[in-house]
Amino acid sequence: MHSTIFVNLPVADIDRSRQFFTDLGYTFDEKFSDGRALVLVLGENRFAMLMLRDSFDSLHPARTADASEVKECVICLGADSREDVDALVDRAVAAGGAAGDSEDHGFMYGRSYDDPDGHSWQIFWMDPSARG
Repeated sequence: MHSTIFVNLPVADIDRSRQFFTDLGYTFDEKFSDGRALVLVLGENRFAMLMLRDSFDSLHPARTADASEVKECVICLGADSREDVDALVDRAVAAGGAAGDSEDHGFMYGRSYDDPDGHSWQIFWMDPSARG
């Protein structure tokens, strides 16, 4: 149904966000990045647009949530293995993120972290045979 997704997230500091996600191993699409926004590549046709708060605020007249105080969403991303889940979340915590919850249901395993702006990222692995 959809060919691409851009999740727009407000951030306080573009350079801090760039460094944090670089430390996690992510890359950026520089064609659509500037001093006010940074396009984080999450996978093929999957992106997070990290925007300075005032730029984000201009997208919609509603008040923008402060993700460090109120959760507006949780971004869930699949990983190829349990080990990949642990490696990514461990890097996030080492880079200054806050450790979140963990879940282990056998067929599905996940851990989460909050980035420096308080956005919640859930990284999970699911046994392919459980998908049916």
